[in-house]
Amino acid sequence: MLREIIGLLSFLTILPLKTHISIPRIAKYTWLFPIMGAIIGLTGGIFATLLQLLGMPPIIIASLTYGFLIWFTGFHHLDGLIDMGDALMAHGSPEDKIKIMKDERIGTGGLSLFFIIAITTFTCLYSILPGQLLQMIIIGEVGAKMGLVSSCIISKPLNEGIGRHFIIEMDKKKFIASSILSFIIGFSLLKYQGMIGILASIIGGLFIGTVARKNFKYTTGDVLGASNEFNRMLTLIILVLWQ
Repeated sequence: MLREIIGLLSFLTILPLKTHISIPRIAKYTWLFPIMGAIIGLTGGIFATLLQLLGMPPIIIASLTYGFLIWFTGFHHLDGLIDMGDALMAHGSPEDKIKIMKDERIGTGGLSLFFIIAITTFTCLYSILPGQLLQMIIIGEVGAKMGLVSSCIISKPLNEGIGRHFIIEMDKKKFIASSILSFIIGFSLLKYQGMIGILASIIGGLFIGTVARKNFKYTTGDVLGASNEFNRMLTLIILVLWQ
C-alpha cells in the first residue's frame, strides 16, 4: 500500500519519486486523494508563509502561490480545464465535443474558462487574512481533490484514457471514506468554516460531473482535471466569504 500511495503522490505532483506502479493499481487508492491534497496544500502553504516572512506584499504572495500550486501539480489539471472549456464552447454531438477536448489546439473557450478560474482563485488567495493563509491553502487543495472524487462518483468513464481508472475504482464506500477524511481535515484546521468549504467542494464536484454527463455523456481525465481547478476556486470562495 505504501508504494501505491507514493505512486499516487508522484502522479499528482512533480516530485521525482521513483515508483514503478501502474495507473490501475494507483487508482485503487483514489479515496486517498484528499490526503494528497493536504500534502500539496501544506507544501503550498509553507511556500506562501515563507513569502510572508520575507515581507512580500499580499498581492505578490497570492500570485506566486497560485503559480506555485499549479506548477507543483505539473499543470496537468490546468490542461484539463482548458480542454474542457474548449469542448463546452463547441456545438455538435457529445462525440464531437470529446474530439475537440482531445485536440491539442487551444481555443477561446479554454482560454476564457482558464482566465475566469485563475483570476478568481488569485483574488481569493489575495483576500485571505494573514493568520489563516496556511490553513486555507491546505483546505483549498483538499477541496480540489474532494471535488475530483465527487465528480468520479457520478461519472461514466470512456473506454480509453487514464481518467477511466479513477472513475471505475470510485464507489459509495470509498466516496464516504474520502468525505470523512476531508471533513476531519477541514474541521481540524478551521472548525465549521473548514467543513463548509469541504461541503462546497463536494457539491461542486457533483456539478462538474453533471455538466460532463449532459455535454459529453462520459467523463474524461480532462474533466477530472477541470473539476480539481474549479473546486479549488469554489472552496476558497466559501472560506474567504466566511472570514
